Amino acid sequence: MPTCVPTHTADPNRPERAHPPHSPPHGPPPDRPRRLRIAGADLSAAVAVFLIALPLSLGIALATGAPLQAGLVAAAVGGIVAGRIGGCPLQVSGPAAGLTVVTADLIQQYGWRTTCAITVLAGLAQIGLGCLRVARGALAVSPAIVHGMLAGIGVTIAVAQVHIVLGGTPQSSVPDNLRALPAQLANVDPAAVAVSVLTLTLLLLWPKLPGRAGRLLRMVPAALVAVAGATATAAAAGLVLAEADLPSWRSHALAGLPEGPVLGLVAAVLTTTLVCSVQSLLGAVAVDKLVARRPGSGHVPRSDLDRELLGQGTANIASGCLGGLPVAGVAVRSSANVRAGAVSRNSTMLHGALVVVAALLMVPVLEFIPLASLAALVMAVGIQMVSLHHIRTVTRHREALVYAVTAVGVVFAGVLEGVALGIAVAVGVALHRLTHTRITHEVKEEVHHVDVRGQLTFLAVPRLSRALHLVPQGATGVVALDGSFMDHAAYEALQDWQNTHTARGGAVEITGRRPGAGVRLAEPAALISSPTTEGTDETGVPSGAGCRCRPWTAWRNHQCELPLSAPDDDRSDHDNRVTGGPSTTSSTSSTSGTGVTHEAGDAAGGQGGHYGRPSRPGTGDGPSDTGTDTGTGPGTGSAYPAGSESGAGGPKASRTGTDLVRGLSTFQRSTAPLVRGELARLAREGQRPTQLFLTCADSRLVTSMITSSGPGDLFVVRNVGNLVPPPGEESGDDSVAAALEYAVEVLAVRSITVCGHSGCGAMQALLDPRPDGTPSARTPLERWLRHGLPSLKRVRDGSGPGVRLAGRTPADTAEQLCLTNVVQQLEHLRAHASVARALKDGLLTLHGLYFHVGEAQAYLLIETAAERVFDRVRAEDLAL
Repeated sequence: MPTCVPTHTADPNRPERAHPPHSPPHGPPPDRPRRLRIAGADLSAAVAVFLIALPLSLGIALATGAPLQAGLVAAAVGGIVAGRIGGCPLQVSGPAAGLTVVTADLIQQYGWRTTCAITVLAGLAQIGLGCLRVARGALAVSPAIVHGMLAGIGVTIAVAQVHIVLGGTPQSSVPDNLRALPAQLANVDPAAVAVSVLTLTLLLLWPKLPGRAGRLLRMVPAALVAVAGATATAAAAGLVLAEADLPSWRSHALAGLPEGPVLGLVAAVLTTTLVCSVQSLLGAVAVDKLVARRPGSGHVPRSDLDRELLGQGTANIASGCLGGLPVAGVAVRSSANVRAGAVSRNSTMLHGALVVVAALLMVPVLEFIPLASLAALVMAVGIQMVSLHHIRTVTRHREALVYAVTAVGVVFAGVLEGVALGIAVAVGVALHRLTHTRITHEVKEEVHHVDVRGQLTFLAVPRLSRALHLVPQGATGVVALDGSFMDHAAYEALQDWQNTHTARGGAVEITGRRPGAGVRLAEPAALISSPTTEGTDETGVPSGAGCRCRPWTAWRNHQCELPLSAPDDDRSDHDNRVTGGPSTTSSTSSTSGTGVTHEAGDAAGGQGGHYGRPSRPGTGDGPSDTGTDTGTGPGTGSAYPAGSESGAGGPKASRTGTDLVRGLSTFQRSTAPLVRGELARLAREGQRPTQLFLTCADSRLVTSMITSSGPGDLFVVRNVGNLVPPPGEESGDDSVAAALEYAVEVLAVRSITVCGHSGCGAMQALLDPRPDGTPSARTPLERWLRHGLPSLKRVRDGSGPGVRLAGRTPADTAEQLCLTNVVQQLEHLRAHASVARALKDGLLTLHGLYFHVGEAQAYLLIETAAERVFDRVRAEDLAL
C-alpha cells in the first residue's frame, strides 16, 4: 500500500461532516450519563508514579524541616488539582527537590504556618501570571541559569542530608554544614550509616539488574525498593534509629496569617513563585519532548503553558491552605509517567488519589521508615541535580561562567540572589559577545583574507573599514564571516566596499564559516557568492525569464517558471515562497501545477508502492503526508510532485526534460564559475577519494549535503536498499563487488560507510511482499531484494546483538529493519576478500550510518560486544 499520496485541497464551500456518513454521532446519548473511563495504561502509570512519589515526598518534607504529612499533602494536591487543571496532561506535580532549599529557609525564618501562607500567596501570583499570559516569557531565561540554579540547590540538599546520613542534625546553611562536618564525622552513628549505604546501594544497582528476571523486577521503582529494603533490614536487625514521625491528622498544622517584615515576605513570595513557575514550565516543555519521541503519541495534546501556570497556582493555594509543601512539576515523576505509557491526565489524578489513600491508611507502616534512609534517598536526588550532561552542554555553548556563578550564588547566598547573579552575568556575557568582534587581515598566495569573528554590529564598523581598506585596488579579497548576526550599518559598509572594489577591477568573495561557502547578506536582495557577475543582474540573481532562484536553492526541487494561465496571485505567491517572503503554507502544493518547494517527508515519502510500482497521484489510497513527494518505489524519490496534474501518458512537460535543461543552465551560470578551478585540478591529478560511501538510491539522500563533502571526496555507490551482496552469490550483478574491489584495491580508500535511512521502501517491501497478488514469477527487483532477507530474519528471530537508537526506541518494525540492515550489510562487507585483507592490515575502517529524513539527523553506529547503538554525532566524535 503506498505510503504517501497528494494532499487534497479542502473545498471551502463543502460542508464538514460532524461524524462519518451512515454512523451515529460520537458520544453517549443525551439521556445517558457519561461514565468515567480510565485506560489501563493510565492505571498502571498511576501506580508506578505513586510508588515513586510516596518515599520521595516524605524525604523532601524531611529535608525541608516541615511536618512529614506536608509532603503527602503536596503530592496529593499536585496530582489531583494540578493534574486536573494544568495545561500539561502528563506532567506530575508535587513537592519538588528544587524547592527544598527555598522552603527550608522559609521555615527557618518564619515558621511553618507562615510558610504555608507564603505558598498560598505564591499560588495567587502564579494565577495572575497565567491570566497575563506571560508563561512563554519565563522560557526566555537562559538554560545555563536554570541548570545552575538546580545544581546549586542539589549541592545544598546533598550537603545538608550528609549530616542525617551520618546520624546527626543538619545546620541552616551550606557554610555552617561544611564547618560542622568534621565534628559530625568524629561522631558517626554506625547504624544510620549502614542503613544509608544500603539505601544508596539498592538505589544504584536496582536499575542495572540483568536478564529477563531483572527486566521484570525493574518494573518496581528503585526508590521504593531502596527505602523498603532498608526499612525491612533495619527492623530485622533490631537497629535503633530515628524513624519517620507522622502525628495524627487531627494535630496537623494549617496555614496561618503571614507574620514578619513586609519586604521579607514579598521577597519570599517572589522567590517561591519564580522557582515553582520556572521549574513547572521547563518540566512541561521537557514532557512534550518525551511524548513526541514516544511512538503512537499523536493524540496527546501539547502543553498549554499559560493554563499550566493557572493549574500550578491553584494547586499551591490548595496545598498551602491544607498545610502542604509548595507544589511544582517534578521531572522524575513526570518522566516515569510518560515511560509507563500514560495517555491522559487521569494517570496524574489517580496517582494523587492513591497518595490520599496511603496517607490515611498506611501511617503505621510509614512510621517504620528510618530517617537515614529517607535522607540518603534525597541526597541521591540532590547529587543527580548536578548533571554532567548539563555541564557539558553549557560548556559547549560557552556559558560555563553563567552556570558556575548561578550555582555558587545559590549555594552561598540563596536561590533568588543566585538567579539574580546568573542573570547579570548572562547579560554581561551577551554584551561582551555582541561588542567584542575580532577582525584580522592577512595575505595568503596574493589573496587578501579578512576574517571577522563574532557579531558584526555598528560598533565594529570602523575596524571593519580599516581592515577592508588594507586590500589593494584590483586585488582579490576574501571576507570570512564567522558570526550569526549583522546589523544594517555593517551590511551597508561591507556592501559599499564590495561595489567600489569590484568596480575598480578587484574581485570579492564573501564566505561563511567554511572557506568557499557563499553567504547571503542581511537583505534578501543581496547575494554575494562569486567574483563573477556574468549572467547575473545587479543583485547577484541569475538573469533571465524572471527567475528569482538562488544557486543554493537549486537542490530544493522547486520550479521557477509558471504556466501562462497562472493567475497573478499564484505568481506572486510563488515568488514569495522562492525568495523567503511571506507565505501561508510553504510545504503544501498548488493544484494548478505551479512551482512549489517540495520538502522531503519523514518515513513515508520513500516507501512508495510495493516492489517499485509507483503510486498514482490523486488516488488517495494511502495515508497522506503534507509536503512529501509521491513515492516511486523502494529507495527512490518521487514520480510526480504532490498536487501536480498528469495525463494518461505521465506528468506534464514541465516535469520532464525542461527541468534538466534549466538545471544545467543554472549550473553553468552560477555554480560552474565557483568550482571550475577545483574540478580542473581534479581533472589533472585524477580522483583520490578517501571514503567509499554506500547508500540507498532514495532521492532524498544527498550524500554531499549529509557529509559536507565536495568534488573528489567520496566514491559513492547507490542501490535500492543500500545492499551488499555477500561474495559468491549468483546474483547476476557484480556491480557492488566490483565497486568494492576498485575502491579498496585501486583507489585505496581508508574507510567504507554503509548508510541507511528512514522510510526505506526496500525495507518496507521486505516486510510486506506481494501485498496485492503479485505474480509468482520473480522480477529483477525481487531477485535483488533477497540480499536483504538476512536482515529481515535477524529482526524476526532476534538473533545476534541488539540494534537500537540512542535515546529512543525505533518507531516501528520498518525502522528497526532499516537499522538492522545497516549492521547486516557491514557483515557482508567484511566477507569480501579485498575488504577483509585491508581490515586485517589496518588500512581500512568500516562505519555504519543511519539518516532520519524527517529529523535531518545522522546517527553513527557504535558497536560493542553486547549491542549495536546508533547515536547522534557529537563533538567528541571528531576525534575519529
